[in-house]
Amino acid sequence: MSLSAHDRSDTGMWRGCLAGAGRRLLPLLAVALLAGCGTFGSDRDWPPLPEFVPGARLELAWKVRLKGSPIYHPAPAVIGQKSVILAGVDGVVERRDDGQQKWRVDLDLPLSAGVGSDGRLAVVITQGGEAIALDAADGTEKWRAKVGAEVLAVPAVTGIAVVVRASDSRVFGFSPADGRRMWIYQRPTPALALRTSVGMLTDENVGVTGFPGGKMVAINLANGGALWELTVALPKGTTELERIADVVGTPVLAGRNICAVAFQGRVACFDAANGNLVWSRDISSAVGLTTDGSRIYLTDEMDSVIALDAGTGASVWKQDRMAGRAVGRPLVLGEFVLVSDAEAYVAMLRRDDGALVARAETDGSGVAVPLEPLARDRVAVQTVDGGVFVFTAN
Repeated sequence: MSLSAHDRSDTGMWRGCLAGAGRRLLPLLAVALLAGCGTFGSDRDWPPLPEFVPGARLELAWKVRLKGSPIYHPAPAVIGQKSVILAGVDGVVERRDDGQQKWRVDLDLPLSAGVGSDGRLAVVITQGGEAIALDAADGTEKWRAKVGAEVLAVPAVTGIAVVVRASDSRVFGFSPADGRRMWIYQRPTPALALRTSVGMLTDENVGVTGFPGGKMVAINLANGGALWELTVALPKGTTELERIADVVGTPVLAGRNICAVAFQGRVACFDAANGNLVWSRDISSAVGLTTDGSRIYLTDEMDSVIALDAGTGASVWKQDRMAGRAVGRPLVLGEFVLVSDAEAYVAMLRRDDGALVARAETDGSGVAVPLEPLARDRVAVQTVDGGVFVFTAN
C-alpha cells in the first residue's frame, strides 16, 4: 500500500509543554510554564557542539524570511521536487519554486498551523480556529471552514478529506471541494497529555494517527469511523505525570510493518495486515520516528539518534554526541540522516553507521517543526524566528 505522511510534530524544544511533562522534564516544568514553553535558541546554555571530521557537505541553496513565533509554528509543505509552500504566523502564505516566489497571499489573520498540501490545495489554520484552503497553483482562496478549537498540527490534505486535528485530540474531516464539515472523530483522552502536533499517515481512504494514552488508530477518511485500534504503549506509574504515554510524531510504514513510538513508552511495530505485534523496544521519544523501509530512525528522550532494524527491532547504531541539545525527529535524505537541534543547527549523519559528517548553521533561534525533504538531496528548514533555509546535501 502506498502511504504518505502528513506530519509537522514538534521537535525537541517543546518536549511536553503546558499539557504535560515526563521524568526528564520535571526540573524544567516550572520554568517552561512561566516562559510559555519556549526553550529555544541561545538564551540557554546548551552543551557545546560536538567536533567531527567532515565527510560530506550541507550547502545553502536559498533562504527567505517570514514571521515567526515562540508559540505557533507553521511548517513548509513540499510539492514535487522543487516547490514549497510557506507560511508565517502573521498570515503571509507564499509558494516558491527553486527559491523564486511564484505567488504570495496575505490573509491578514494570525496562523497557528499549516501548511498542509496535496499539491492541489494548501491549507492553513488561524489562531481563531478557522481552516483556510488556497489553490496551490496560484494562491486563490477556495474556502474557509470553522474548526472552533486550537490547532497545532498541520492538516492532512487528501482527495477524500482535509483532516484537521485539534489540540484536544478531536479530529475533523472537511470536504476538499467546499470545506463542508463531513465528520468528527473523538475518543477519551487522559487528564494530562503532551502539547505536540501529532501527524497522520494516509493511504487513499484511511488515515493512521496516534493519541494520548499510547493508542494508534486507523480512521476511515470518508466518514470518520474507526477501523482499528492498536496499543503502542501502556501508561505506567502512580502520578498523572508518570502515566503520560502519548504517541508522538507520525506512524510510519516500513515494509509490511506499521510502527509508532510513545513518550515514556516504547517503539512498536505491528503487522499492517493483521495488527499483530511484530516487535517492540522500551525506548521513549518526544519527537517521533522515521524510516527508509529497512530501518527505523528515532531520537530518544536523551537526544540520542538511534537506528533499528525495521523487521526485528535490533539495534544498528546509536549517535549520542548531541545529548542535551534538544535534537529533533530524524529525516532520511539519500545516504544521510539529518536532525536539527535547539540552536537551529542541522547535523548530517551517515545512514550506514550514524557518524556525524556535516553541520550547517541557520539563524540560531531553534527549529520547531520537523525537517522536510525537498528533492532527493535537499532539505527545507523553518526556524522559530521564521527563517526558511534550503540546504543541498552532498
